[in-house]
Amino acid sequence: MTDVVAGGRKPDWTDVVFFLLLACGAAFALHRVGGHMDYYDKAILFGTVPALAWLGWLWRPLRSMMVAVALSTGIAILAYQGSAVRAEQSFFLKYLLSSQSAILWMCATFCIAMACYWLGLLARWKTASWLGTAFSWTAVFFGTTGLLVRWHESYLLGADVGHIPVSNLYEVIVLFCLVTALFYLYYEQKYGTRSLGGFVSLVITAAVAFLLWYSFDRGAHEIQPLVPALQSWWMKLHVPANFIGYGTFSLAAMVAFAYLVKINGDTTSWKKLTPLFLLGVLLAAEPLVFRGSQTSAYWMIYFGISAVAIGAILLARRRIAEHLPSLEVLDDIMYKAIAVGFAFFTVATVLGALWAADAWGAYWQWDPKETWALIVWLNYAAWLHMRLMKGLRGAASAYWALVGLLITGFAFLGVNMFLSGLHSYGEL
Repeated sequence: MTDVVAGGRKPDWTDVVFFLLLACGAAFALHRVGGHMDYYDKAILFGTVPALAWLGWLWRPLRSMMVAVALSTGIAILAYQGSAVRAEQSFFLKYLLSSQSAILWMCATFCIAMACYWLGLLARWKTASWLGTAFSWTAVFFGTTGLLVRWHESYLLGADVGHIPVSNLYEVIVLFCLVTALFYLYYEQKYGTRSLGGFVSLVITAAVAFLLWYSFDRGAHEIQPLVPALQSWWMKLHVPANFIGYGTFSLAAMVAFAYLVKINGDTTSWKKLTPLFLLGVLLAAEPLVFRGSQTSAYWMIYFGISAVAIGAILLARRRIAEHLPSLEVLDDIMYKAIAVGFAFFTVATVLGALWAADAWGAYWQWDPKETWALIVWLNYAAWLHMRLMKGLRGAASAYWALVGLLITGFAFLGVNMFLSGLHSYGEL
């Protein structure tokens, strides 16, 4: 029997301790809120224990982050003292660890991380790149803490209000940022390069921009009771799996952007760069369709900054390309991210069909959201088929991955804006 495991390392006593801590946490949760849980909720809870233990063994930094988040969430829960009004009375909660405060800290640290990554890449300053990683982990810490505390806050408002924080657009945007950042940080460590941090942080910061607008312009941070269609244990499985797909597809698109910058690093012809610039501008222009007078000004500024940033990256392409990983590494990350995303998106689609059958009596009704989910699935299925069967590589696969982000973005937000249907409860 071989001892070959992830990284050539067998589980040690720290992995056993971590598993026992997870088991104790699950038992405590069952004791405290078991009355609000049905059989399926309890099965999901205990199924999460070995899953998190395995992830913690596979990637040690994630284990450390989970312990830190558990401690911060526990401290925040104790600070609430069973009353939601404590969020405004306690300085500690109001300015640090209430859900809204923690998520705002997440937004701030993601933006700082992006600045550090680009400073490190353009100025060749390794300390700045290291700070980008540190601030990314800090952002993940605050965002995860914010979601878990928000879960507790929902139950403080009432047992009939309490729910897992993956039920509306505000919450899933936070989840999207966390998933994308975590997958990037994993690949960053695996391939030993921080030069992709600036590219991946572009899509995370775009999500942060949407989150801030959605929170302050639409008041979306307020916790609301679940609509009847979402009062199901299926949501706890379907939504996270879906957003692992969205996050990894977005990561792949940003790596594809870096790939195209790399192969065009020595070109002096803007004619060759025009398709890349136009595609980047088109992605940046997508939010301009959001409605409202104040909205228009906000997103016009966002579009202007984004277009300038894309142009600046292309202008500095030679300097950037010198410090990016090899084309083989970029291609490998892009492929693995899409493969992981496709697997989870497939699971999410199957779970969504089962949920639909349970809620509406039919597995598939060609609802706009379902139809566009199928389009996204077919797009990446075709990408993987062309790569594995036809050997698709190079600029063609990278452009395809970028176009995939445009398709995914419309499936995620565009359907909610323009098309009605059974998923209309998620409209903007």
